[in-house]
Amino acid sequence: MNMLTGLRQCAVAAILACVAVAAQAQTASAIPGQAYPVKPLRLVVPFAPGGGTDVIARYAAAGMTESMNRQVVVDNRGGANGIIGTEIVARAPADGYTLLFVSSPHSVNPSLYKLNYDTLRDFAPVSMVATSPYVLVVNPAVAARTVKELIALAKKDPDRLAYGSGGTGSSAHLAAELFNQMAGVKIREIPYKGAGPALLATVAGESALVFGNALTVKPHIHSGRLRALGTASAKRSASAPELPTIAEAGVPGYRAEAVLGMLAPARTPRAIIDRLNAEVHKTMRTQAAVDAMARLGVQIELTTPQEFGRVIESEMARWGKVVRALNLKVR
Repeated sequence: MNMLTGLRQCAVAAILACVAVAAQAQTASAIPGQAYPVKPLRLVVPFAPGGGTDVIARYAAAGMTESMNRQVVVDNRGGANGIIGTEIVARAPADGYTLLFVSSPHSVNPSLYKLNYDTLRDFAPVSMVATSPYVLVVNPAVAARTVKELIALAKKDPDRLAYGSGGTGSSAHLAAELFNQMAGVKIREIPYKGAGPALLATVAGESALVFGNALTVKPHIHSGRLRALGTASAKRSASAPELPTIAEAGVPGYRAEAVLGMLAPARTPRAIIDRLNAEVHKTMRTQAAVDAMARLGVQIELTTPQEFGRVIESEMARWGKVVRALNLKVR
């Protein structure tokens, strides 16, 4: 063997050794119980800070940070009804370090927009985390103290009542239009630039009513600036058991609630998905989490990845039907 041949063999051996080390590191970072996670995780919330989705996401992120011993950093990327942040995660590496925390718009947007991602194929469900029902609230000047009285008022004088919405295709808009359909009324819409302005408009009396997130309407109910007529959940809220569901108060079968959960990019290794699912469950099953969510009017709902995938499909079908009935197009 001459010197040149020996040097070549050493170089090949060194390259193979580097490849082996890199492969071993990659494998370790992808298998829970070994090295994963080896760096901070990024949890994208596709809405502005301070909203209901953001608050719940931050609670989950804080718990996971503690249990995983790695920082889970919340990254708010709001805009376009959640589409901007969602698209970021759809394009992210499938390595378990970029995650997405979604709410109901994730299931509604495919019926409204031409998206640059596929809502089902481009994401791997991790777990459903919670449901947050919308609450039907009216300005105290409205002469209705029950859902049935509101329906009667709307039928007697169709032009008198208007509801505030966060814009066409927003959760408040669809919840109100579903109510119109199922209650047989035609309460008109006053669109605002977001759920916050729509809620404040009802407080001010510009609109008669609004379907607001339980988290955001609660302070106004307690202060007397709004009157709650019913919750849009399937069952009464544990934090306000005196408040009837809209279904039992006059519109059988009515349900409109935000479904919140965590997703990862498609093709994320199953071992990582299972680890993340376990961490979410560990965080949200504590009594502290149950109490904190109850104070917010939120119900913890944990699932397997497969179950959450089926929930998303079901929500897409349900809200898609409402969108088609209204012939809504926001392109």
